[in-house]
Amino acid sequence: MADKPTPQLPSASIAIYSAGDQSEDHFMQRDGLKFAGEHFLVDLWQAQQLNDLQHMEKALREAVKVAGATLLHIHLHHFTSSGGISGVAVLAESHISVHSWPQRNFAAFDIFMCGDTQPVKAVEVLKQYFKPQKVEIKTIKRGLLKLD
Repeated sequence: MADKPTPQLPSASIAIYSAGDQSEDHFMQRDGLKFAGEHFLVDLWQAQQLNDLQHMEKALREAVKVAGATLLHIHLHHFTSSGGISGVAVLAESHISVHSWPQRNFAAFDIFMCGDTQPVKAVEVLKQYFKPQKVEIKTIKRGLLKLD
């Protein structure tokens, strides 16, 4: 029996950063805390235009810009069966991801940013674009360091 060929995975570009110089690690320092970044889990309820791919892309681009982040790439997938959208805006400072359920008027966004960004401003942009009646936000400081 012949060996099956090993499937080839698509190539990916990988950047490796040295941990030696802490001044370039892009950790944030706010309110006496030092941490990798802020991660906002944002649920939008009774939201509008969650099945509009162009509207979603425009909202993500504006959210990135207003937060002061650097957009590297956006990839969105539109599910024809439900009209939902899943995707990510890859940032130099991390990402914004989305999963929408237009049949339930619900969208879940993750906004994770490090460095000199203001992710809370991205939340405000999403509220403006999708006009939810209810917003739930959970915030996590990732990589929290204890300062002596």
